[in-house]
Amino acid sequence: MSDSHPITTIRRVTLVTDAWKPQVNGVVTTLSQLVKHLQGLEIDVDVIEPNDYQHIPLPTYAEIPLVLRSKGLEKRILQFEPHAIHIATEGGLGWKARRIALKHKLPFTTAYHTKYPEYIHERFPIPKSWIYAILRQFHHPAKNTFVPAPSILKELKQQGFANTVLMSRGVDTEHLNPQAAIDLGFKKPIYLYVGRIAPEKNIRQFLDLTLPGQKVVVGKGPDLSKLQQRYPEVVFAGPKYGQELAHYYASADVFVFPSLTDTFGVVNLEAIACGTPVAAFPVTGPKDIIKNGINGILHKDLRFAIEQALTLKKHPEKIAHSIPEYTWQGATQQFLNHLAWIEPTHYHSQQK
Repeated sequence: MSDSHPITTIRRVTLVTDAWKPQVNGVVTTLSQLVKHLQGLEIDVDVIEPNDYQHIPLPTYAEIPLVLRSKGLEKRILQFEPHAIHIATEGGLGWKARRIALKHKLPFTTAYHTKYPEYIHERFPIPKSWIYAILRQFHHPAKNTFVPAPSILKELKQQGFANTVLMSRGVDTEHLNPQAAIDLGFKKPIYLYVGRIAPEKNIRQFLDLTLPGQKVVVGKGPDLSKLQQRYPEVVFAGPKYGQELAHYYASADVFVFPSLTDTFGVVNLEAIACGTPVAAFPVTGPKDIIKNGINGILHKDLRFAIEQALTLKKHPEKIAHSIPEYTWQGATQQFLNHLAWIEPTHYHSQQK
């Protein structure tokens, strides 16, 4: 198995993920777009995901499936004879696929999408260092571990992760653009949050602010009913998709991203593409995307960031054109450039 590969010869990719439709989050958006663009390059992608196997809802987080048994997984991977294997998540399926790849000496890549040490620490009294140690173990055998932004790359290197490479993100400007703006019928200004409604998203810090106008929350998650009861003045619109979601993004006056633990935040790109400025904390994710004073405001005082971002909305086209470097085509190329090539002859030698 050679360390390099001609990209044009990659015709089959096995993609293993614990996050897939109908889940709605940045990981699913990223992987769905990646699959779509790989297929557009006539690459056959076998997406191995939880709905293919016996699974139960993850305790404390029912939207996330936990795969218990994956009968036939080993045979499925070997019979497909992929030119590359990518293990996108560190869940039940990810660990099972990793074990199979190591058993058959198949090189593979992984990805770091989620700050599990911070997320888990938010819910349970488990030291972050313990979770980082488990994640280092998971990613260590990978030829490359894809990360979404330079600040995360730096963080993981400080945590002792090796072979980390960038795979950025993109945005579908065909549907997400300033022309999607309509009158939503809410009092102005409109402060919008889109994403999972969960403790680690720090949404309460936004909802606790007293602001003139209307706060709107789009999405679902384990904290939804609790926050609906606590904040009756907030519009909880539920999950939105496609053109309807574009209407919300483009019609808002400010997109508020209160998370302190995201690795990227694809929703920030989507809001900016719709001409809506982002107000966020200066943390990993937003600080890799936001161009201060152009497409948003980063500040440790979220109210100040929101108030300043409001002044930017009068130039939606300028905001929308501020992120030309983020395309799914570019992200797909980065992915292909750093895959671990598997010589087709390797499968036949293993069978002898």
